[in-house]
Amino acid sequence: MRNFDQFTITQAVLERVANTPDARTRQISEALVRHLHDFIREVRPTQAEWEQGIAFLTATGHMCTGTRQEFILLSDTLGVSMLVDAINHDHQQAVTESTVLGPFYVEGPPEQPCGSDISGDLPGEPMFASGTVRTADGTPLANAIVDVWHSDEDGYYDVQHEGEGLVARARFRTDEAGHFHFWSIKPAAYPIPHDGPVGKMLQAQGRHPWRPAHVHFMIEAPGYEKLVTHVFVAGDAYLDSDAVFGVKDSLICDFAVHPAGAAPDGRVVDRPWCELTYDFRLNPVSNAASRAA
Repeated sequence: MRNFDQFTITQAVLERVANTPDARTRQISEALVRHLHDFIREVRPTQAEWEQGIAFLTATGHMCTGTRQEFILLSDTLGVSMLVDAINHDHQQAVTESTVLGPFYVEGPPEQPCGSDISGDLPGEPMFASGTVRTADGTPLANAIVDVWHSDEDGYYDVQHEGEGLVARARFRTDEAGHFHFWSIKPAAYPIPHDGPVGKMLQAQGRHPWRPAHVHFMIEAPGYEKLVTHVFVAGDAYLDSDAVFGVKDSLICDFAVHPAGAAPDGRVVDRPWCELTYDFRLNPVSNAASRAA
């Protein structure tokens, strides 16, 4: 077959991939070809615009490093990450809602005993964070793994500071009552990295790059679906315009402000501090499997 035009080329490509051995790979390939070709026919790019698109994707790849994933930023800011999340986590009223992982998670964070202060030498308002991990019916989950990470008071993560080491980031395990707690500093709203191609895209679209202040949580327990979520600071100016579309009402929490004095764990704080308390509830793996079936 040869001499294809803008109307016959799509079917020709589909015929080429029709014999893909793996059924799922064939399904994805065929859908990609159909939708991508329809997109091109709709926008009718000039040759120069097509080259600009290739250059944009090339630049996106060049920005990716061990501590920065520009393609995740691209997915996040186009709403794709949250669309994938919505498809894979059909919310049930009794369990905690999920949201995007984001580009700043670090595999294998240091495990700390509950009550540790993970702020290092970072300045900022002291934050006492505590929570429980439970099943949907409220049964405590002991020995659940709780990964936490968040920005500093200037809106930067540890991996964005060369040579700083891992701070405001740790892993904890729940006790027999499903409880965990730790100290850190209150995070701030921040712009996603916008010095690369994704930032240029946002500027061209007339959008800001800001995310509301939040603490990341990733929680795992045997027999339960991994939970990836945030807890957002109530009242933040960017709750309704999050650059990555990740805010859900159930994940917004008052970070209660307390005067200097004794904290719930007995620590005496010599200045005002804030408190984050949240009850996490996990979805059984069986429920997740039934949704995917």
